[in-house]
Amino acid sequence: MIIQLISKFLKFKNLAWLSLALLTFLFFSLFTNHKSPSGLEALKGWQLVTIFAEPDCDNPGRGDIDFCLQRIEDELNQLKPAQEYNKKELAGLRSQITSLEKRIVGLSNQLKVVEEDIGVREEDLAYAQAIFIEKTKNHYKFIRLYDPLMPFLSSENASSFFREIVFRQKAANEDIKTMEKYADDLLALKKDKETLEKNKKSLSSLRTQVNSRATFLAGEVEKTEKYLATLTAKQEELLALKAGGFQTSVGETPATLEPCSGPPGSSNYCDPGFRPAYAAFSFGAPHRTGMSQYGALGRSKSGQSAEQILSAYYSGSELRKDYPIPATIGVSGYGRVSFEENYLLGIYEVPERWGDEGGFEALKAQAVAARSYALAVTNNGSGTICPTESCQVYKPQLKSGKWAEAVRATRGWVMVRGGSAATTYYASTSGGFTISQWGWSGIKDAKDDSWPSQAYEKIASSPWFYKAWYRTRGGATCGKSNPWLTGEEAADIINAWEVLYKGGGDVSRISPVDTNCWSGNPYSKGELAGIGGYTSVTSVSTVYSNSGSTLNISFGTNKGTVTITGEEFKRAFNLRAPGYIGLKSSLFNIEKL
Repeated sequence: MIIQLISKFLKFKNLAWLSLALLTFLFFSLFTNHKSPSGLEALKGWQLVTIFAEPDCDNPGRGDIDFCLQRIEDELNQLKPAQEYNKKELAGLRSQITSLEKRIVGLSNQLKVVEEDIGVREEDLAYAQAIFIEKTKNHYKFIRLYDPLMPFLSSENASSFFREIVFRQKAANEDIKTMEKYADDLLALKKDKETLEKNKKSLSSLRTQVNSRATFLAGEVEKTEKYLATLTAKQEELLALKAGGFQTSVGETPATLEPCSGPPGSSNYCDPGFRPAYAAFSFGAPHRTGMSQYGALGRSKSGQSAEQILSAYYSGSELRKDYPIPATIGVSGYGRVSFEENYLLGIYEVPERWGDEGGFEALKAQAVAARSYALAVTNNGSGTICPTESCQVYKPQLKSGKWAEAVRATRGWVMVRGGSAATTYYASTSGGFTISQWGWSGIKDAKDDSWPSQAYEKIASSPWFYKAWYRTRGGATCGKSNPWLTGEEAADIINAWEVLYKGGGDVSRISPVDTNCWSGNPYSKGELAGIGGYTSVTSVSTVYSNSGSTLNISFGTNKGTVTITGEEFKRAFNLRAPGYIGLKSSLFNIEKL
């Protein structure tokens, strides 16, 4: 309305002073609280200036405050509850809050600069108000006393008269332009003041929200970390159940682990009856350190001696054949027994039949490993050793066949390192690679380096060289008759990996869906797919490292190709795979039917 009135008056050039009077009225309406200093100096240097005192939130130019405020509000709304994050992600939330607080401080500083700028502009317009009041007063007096005939009568000639008329017209025009500019500045200033007040209120609201969220998260972090600590223990129990149970002797592993666990083409393969189907096959057992018992058998069948076998697996130690052997050793539950004539004859770690199947040198290597290990962990027999697979299996039913022959053939043979008996770890099957761990170096355990086709364990027909696990040690299957997964279940594993390593969900709910075997509150497959977005798998490929582990797995999915490190996939698989399906080794493959 104000602009319309001004424009209407400005159409009449001869009413310029009336327009000036109107502008004076507007100044009085908006700035009655400002003092009005006099003097034309008030107009010197006056101009509109945009000042940026802080970063502009990636949106340079005028209006960045509104943009920053909106950005902060959006980020606040996007912050997920702390209980959905693990410890690493909680640290990320703290960082976000700190960033928001810094930006709010920056905006607050910027608003102060804008407020100061508006104050200067108000003062400048107040000075202009005083000038226009003075000019209006003078022109009003002039109009009341002005006689239009006087210039004509007082002029010396017509030329002087017209010069005065032109001069007065130019002066009127300049006043009109000045009035237009100040009218625009006046309206812009009013709008900027309104925007400033709005932004100050928005900033105050955001600061309250951030402080509230920070306080909430401070409590949630502590609560969640305690909660996740409990969950970690529970999930580690699940991981131990699926990854463990296979660091035992060859002879002590129950036969119930074998049915339907082989790959296509093997004698113990079972067709799942659906396509596509995916299964995870482990190469060997968990710790994979020191001597592979089946590898020793394969080496023996390939013509290697016990000395050669021991040298291959225990590089860095030496075989001493005259080591001083103690007379007795303490065995938990059995007291002290004769070391050579009782304890070693009661070791049940490999079948005696190997001695008749080309594996007598493997029996000798096992006898030396068992003797060395017992001496190492008991400080040359002065201590006590347990009779279970946690140490090495001992039974009071002593052997008298090929095993006893191997023990007596190696009497006094001990692997030594640093002058003492070496802790000679061993396990059933390493998958064709032993790994560097516990002071021992890993090796590629394959004839002519031809892995996996000529792995010594494969030559020895180890049933655990390449195996898919879906039963517990006691034979429980949780209703699964084979280890094969549907395409939807394979995608579900990838969604579990997404939550575990990319965030976006509650890690405590990553556990098998079939809660009758594993309690908890797991995501349904649909819920997890809603987070990760993977619904189908069409292809899979595996890359192995030179040191004997699965480097990564690549899946073709409905979202394109996704590549997951072997370590991350193994953890996600063992936490989410149905029932007791699990990966036992860090060296594994995924097969597709």
